[in-house]
Amino acid sequence: MLTMRPRASDLETFARWEQAIEFRLFADAAGPTLTVPEQIAAKVGDRIIGGRLAPGERVGEQELADEFAVSRGPVREAIRILEREGLVAVLPRRGAVVTSLSATELRELFEIRAGLFEVVVRKVAAVQPPELLAVMRAGVARLESLAGEPAGGDAYAETTHRLIQITASFAGNERLRRMIAALSLQSLRYSKLGLASVERRRRSVKLWQQALKALERGDVEQMVALARQRSEESSDEAALRLGAAVTPAG
Repeated sequence: MLTMRPRASDLETFARWEQAIEFRLFADAAGPTLTVPEQIAAKVGDRIIGGRLAPGERVGEQELADEFAVSRGPVREAIRILEREGLVAVLPRRGAVVTSLSATELRELFEIRAGLFEVVVRKVAAVQPPELLAVMRAGVARLESLAGEPAGGDAYAETTHRLIQITASFAGNERLRRMIAALSLQSLRYSKLGLASVERRRRSVKLWQQALKALERGDVEQMVALARQRSEESSDEAALRLGAAVTPAG
């Protein structure tokens, strides 16, 4: 089942919103500039979220101080920020390391995000904002193009997270939007794992297609059910892959 081909105006609207969504620390910073520790934390956070720093990999204070030409003080503060956001852990005698993905954290993050997103869905589905409908049409078309691409997993996961954040922007609750944005940053690594396979993405895009139709109808309960189903299936797949990664062969 394919969605109706998005209009040029839909694509333009989606592109504008897409540019506003950044998967990085302090993307919502109100001030014009970030402090030095915040800048360092944002750059290192980008590497973690993008997979360039792997779980368990050491985040060296002196190496970062040399790279950014600063003393170790701002680096320590940056590491504290990353620790607060759940991206690194500071271990005795080892220092800072990238946090490992865990089934417990996965379940907690997805459960909280699903509950918050249900509030968002109930707020927007009954109103059917025309701009959100345009974004959804273009976004779902993007997902359709990525679902069958063998190397499309990361881009697919990032597109779904953008759609979730954009939808939250129409809920009329800024605190709720910020909470979902923060959870999206923390849960993106898990979503990339849960949407890595073509089979899983093809299942996911069908649910997004159904959600778009439900939004067009103003069917609140169907949208809520589909959003929760997407979250649960992605969480289950990521948990399976985490289990396979830690279970010895044979």
